[in-house]
Amino acid sequence: MLVDTGYAGKRGFLEKKLADSGCRPGDLKLIILTHGDIDHAGNAAYLRERFGAKIAMHRGDAGMAEHGDMGWNRKKKSDRVSLVFRILMVLSPLFASSAKFETFVPDFLVDESYDLSAYGLDAKVVGLPGHSKGSIGVLTASGDLICGDFVYNMAGFKLINDFPDHVSSMEKVRKLDVTMIYPGHGKPISVDRFRRKYG
Repeated sequence: MLVDTGYAGKRGFLEKKLADSGCRPGDLKLIILTHGDIDHAGNAAYLRERFGAKIAMHRGDAGMAEHGDMGWNRKKKSDRVSLVFRILMVLSPLFASSAKFETFVPDFLVDESYDLSAYGLDAKVVGLPGHSKGSIGVLTASGDLICGDFVYNMAGFKLINDFPDHVSSMEKVRKLDVTMIYPGHGKPISVDRFRRKYG
Protein backbone atom coordinates (compact mmCIF):
# COMPACT_ATOMS: atom_id res chain seq x y z
CA MET A 1 0.00 0.00 0.00
CA LEU A 2 1.20 3.50 -0.82
CA VAL A 3 -0.13 6.67 0.79
CA ASP A 4 0.09 9.57 -1.70
CA THR A 5 2.17 9.60 -4.88
CA GLY A 6 3.92 12.97 -5.20
CA TYR A 7 3.81 15.02 -8.38
CA ALA A 8 4.88 13.79 -11.81
CA GLY A 9 8.17 15.69 -11.73
CA LYS A 10 9.37 13.35 -8.95
CA ARG A 11 8.28 10.13 -10.69
CA GLY A 12 11.82 8.77 -11.09
CA PHE A 13 12.57 9.29 -7.41
CA LEU A 14 9.33 7.57 -6.40
CA GLU A 15 9.92 4.59 -8.68
CA LYS A 16 13.45 4.17 -7.30
CA LYS A 17 12.12 4.18 -3.74
CA LEU A 18 9.49 1.58 -4.65
CA ALA A 19 12.12 -0.58 -6.36
CA ASP A 20 14.51 -0.22 -3.40
CA SER A 21 11.76 -1.50 -1.10
CA GLY A 22 11.23 -4.53 -3.35
CA CYS A 23 7.96 -3.33 -4.83
CA ARG A 24 7.48 -4.59 -8.40
CA PRO A 25 4.50 -4.43 -10.77
CA GLY A 26 1.78 -6.57 -9.22
CA ASP A 27 3.04 -6.03 -5.65
CA LEU A 28 1.38 -2.65 -5.06
CA LYS A 29 -2.29 -3.34 -4.30
CA LEU A 30 -3.60 0.04 -3.12
CA ILE A 31 -2.82 3.72 -3.51
CA ILE A 32 -4.66 5.77 -0.92
CA LEU A 33 -4.70 9.53 -1.44
CA THR A 34 -4.94 11.86 1.54
CA HIS A 35 -6.42 14.49 -0.78
CA GLY A 36 -6.61 15.46 -4.43
CA ASP A 37 -3.81 18.02 -4.82
CA ILE A 38 -1.28 17.54 -7.61
CA ASP A 39 1.68 17.06 -5.26
CA HIS A 40 -0.11 14.12 -3.62
CA ALA A 41 -2.11 12.63 -6.51
CA GLY A 42 0.11 13.53 -9.48
CA ASN A 43 1.42 9.99 -10.08
CA ALA A 44 -1.70 8.04 -9.13
CA ALA A 45 -2.94 7.30 -12.67
CA TYR A 46 0.57 6.36 -13.83
CA LEU A 47 1.18 4.02 -10.88
CA ARG A 48 -2.19 2.35 -11.33
CA GLU A 49 -1.30 1.54 -14.92
CA ARG A 50 2.29 0.52 -14.13
CA PHE A 51 1.68 -1.53 -10.97
CA GLY A 52 -1.96 -2.56 -11.29
CA ALA A 53 -2.89 -0.91 -7.98
CA LYS A 54 -6.34 0.38 -7.13
CA ILE A 55 -6.77 4.05 -6.20
CA ALA A 56 -8.85 5.07 -3.18
CA MET A 57 -9.74 8.53 -1.94
CA HIS A 58 -12.54 10.39 -0.19
CA ARG A 59 -15.55 11.41 -2.27
CA GLY A 60 -15.05 15.03 -1.17
CA ASP A 61 -11.92 15.31 -3.36
CA ALA A 62 -12.77 12.82 -6.11
CA GLY A 63 -13.73 15.65 -8.47
CA MET A 64 -10.19 17.07 -8.24
CA ALA A 65 -8.88 13.83 -9.72
CA GLU A 66 -11.66 13.43 -12.26
CA HIS A 67 -11.42 17.01 -13.55
CA GLY A 68 -7.73 17.68 -12.90
CA ASP A 69 -8.71 20.78 -10.94
CA MET A 70 -7.33 21.41 -7.43
CA GLY A 71 -9.86 24.21 -6.94
CA TRP A 72 -12.81 21.87 -7.43
CA ASN A 73 -15.12 21.88 -4.39
CA ARG A 74 -12.93 24.41 -2.56
CA LYS A 75 -13.73 27.97 -1.55
CA LYS A 76 -12.32 30.43 -4.07
CA LYS A 77 -10.56 32.21 -1.20
CA SER A 78 -9.08 30.00 1.50
CA ASP A 79 -9.63 30.99 5.14
CA ARG A 80 -5.93 30.77 6.11
CA VAL A 81 -3.01 31.05 3.68
CA SER A 82 0.52 31.84 4.86
CA LEU A 83 2.68 34.41 3.07
CA VAL A 84 5.06 31.67 1.87
CA PHE A 85 2.15 29.79 0.31
CA ARG A 86 0.79 32.95 -1.33
CA ILE A 87 4.19 33.56 -2.96
CA LEU A 88 4.38 29.94 -4.14
CA MET A 89 0.90 30.14 -5.65
CA VAL A 90 1.91 33.22 -7.63
CA LEU A 91 5.37 32.02 -8.72
CA SER A 92 4.87 28.29 -9.22
CA PRO A 93 2.15 26.72 -11.38
CA LEU A 94 2.53 23.55 -9.29
CA PHE A 95 0.93 25.27 -6.29
CA ALA A 96 -1.76 27.18 -8.18
CA SER A 97 -5.31 25.87 -7.76
CA SER A 98 -5.57 25.78 -11.57
CA ALA A 99 -2.52 23.48 -11.98
CA LYS A 100 -3.44 20.50 -14.17
CA PHE A 101 -2.46 16.85 -13.85
CA GLU A 102 -3.36 13.52 -15.41
CA THR A 103 -7.00 12.92 -14.57
CA PHE A 104 -8.39 9.65 -13.29
CA VAL A 105 -11.45 8.15 -11.66
CA PRO A 106 -10.73 6.52 -8.27
CA ASP A 107 -11.44 2.79 -8.14
CA PHE A 108 -13.35 3.26 -4.92
CA LEU A 109 -14.17 5.90 -2.32
CA VAL A 110 -13.38 5.69 1.38
CA ASP A 111 -15.01 7.34 4.37
CA GLU A 112 -14.34 7.67 8.08
CA SER A 113 -13.18 4.43 9.77
CA TYR A 114 -12.67 2.49 6.51
CA ASP A 115 -10.66 -0.62 7.47
CA LEU A 116 -7.39 -1.05 5.52
CA SER A 117 -6.42 -4.45 6.97
CA ALA A 118 -7.40 -6.23 3.74
CA TYR A 119 -4.41 -4.45 2.15
CA GLY A 120 -1.90 -5.67 4.73
CA LEU A 121 -1.94 -2.72 7.12
CA ASP A 122 -3.73 -2.71 10.47
CA ALA A 123 -5.08 0.79 10.01
CA LYS A 124 -8.20 2.81 9.34
CA VAL A 125 -9.14 6.00 7.52
CA VAL A 126 -9.71 9.20 9.53
CA GLY A 127 -11.57 12.13 8.00
CA LEU A 128 -9.53 15.35 8.30
CA PRO A 129 -11.31 18.06 6.28
CA GLY A 130 -10.01 21.62 6.35
CA HIS A 131 -7.21 21.73 3.81
CA SER A 132 -9.78 20.30 1.40
CA LYS A 133 -13.27 18.84 1.83
CA GLY A 134 -12.04 15.30 1.23
CA SER A 135 -8.79 15.35 3.21
CA ILE A 136 -8.19 12.12 5.10
CA GLY A 137 -5.49 10.46 7.16
CA VAL A 138 -4.41 6.88 7.76
CA LEU A 139 -4.22 5.90 11.44
CA THR A 140 -2.37 2.68 12.24
CA ALA A 141 -3.13 0.45 15.22
CA SER A 142 0.26 1.45 16.66
CA GLY A 143 -0.73 5.14 16.69
CA ASP A 144 0.97 6.50 13.57
CA LEU A 145 -1.13 9.09 11.73
CA ILE A 146 -0.20 9.77 8.09
CA CYS A 147 -2.08 13.00 7.54
CA GLY A 148 -1.29 14.63 4.18
CA ASP A 149 -1.70 18.40 4.52
CA PHE A 150 -3.79 18.39 7.70
CA VAL A 151 -0.68 19.93 9.29
CA TYR A 152 2.69 20.96 7.89
CA ASN A 153 6.05 20.69 9.59
CA MET A 154 7.75 23.32 7.46
CA ALA A 155 8.17 26.93 8.52
CA GLY A 156 5.81 29.30 6.78
CA PHE A 157 3.61 26.65 5.18
CA LYS A 158 -0.12 26.87 5.85
CA LEU A 159 -3.13 26.49 3.60
CA ILE A 160 -6.46 25.95 5.33
CA ASN A 161 -9.36 26.24 2.93
CA ASP A 162 -12.14 25.85 5.50
CA PHE A 163 -11.15 26.92 9.02
CA PRO A 164 -14.20 25.55 10.90
CA ASP A 165 -13.61 22.14 9.26
CA HIS A 166 -9.94 22.34 10.24
CA VAL A 167 -10.80 23.13 13.87
CA SER A 168 -13.12 20.10 13.98
CA SER A 169 -10.34 17.92 12.56
CA MET A 170 -7.92 19.24 15.19
CA GLU A 171 -10.39 18.34 17.93
CA LYS A 172 -10.78 14.86 16.48
CA VAL A 173 -7.03 14.21 16.36
CA ARG A 174 -6.61 15.37 19.97
CA LYS A 175 -9.07 12.63 21.01
CA LEU A 176 -7.47 9.84 18.96
CA ASP A 177 -4.86 7.43 20.26
CA VAL A 178 -2.00 8.95 18.23
CA THR A 179 1.71 8.73 19.08
CA MET A 180 3.36 10.14 15.94
CA ILE A 181 2.08 12.35 13.12
CA TYR A 182 3.53 12.10 9.60
CA PRO A 183 2.67 15.21 7.57
CA GLY A 184 2.88 15.34 3.80
CA HIS A 185 5.52 18.09 4.08
CA GLY A 186 8.25 18.12 6.69
CA LYS A 187 9.51 15.72 9.32
CA PRO A 188 7.32 13.59 11.61
CA ILE A 189 5.86 15.28 14.70
CA SER A 190 5.46 13.56 18.08
CA VAL A 191 2.00 13.87 19.57
CA ASP A 192 3.50 15.80 22.52
CA ARG A 193 5.00 18.38 20.17
CA PHE A 194 1.72 18.53 18.23
CA ARG A 195 -0.15 19.32 21.43
CA ARG A 196 2.38 21.99 22.44
CA LYS A 197 2.27 23.59 19.00
CA TYR A 198 -1.46 23.36 18.30
CA GLY A 199 -2.91 23.29 21.81
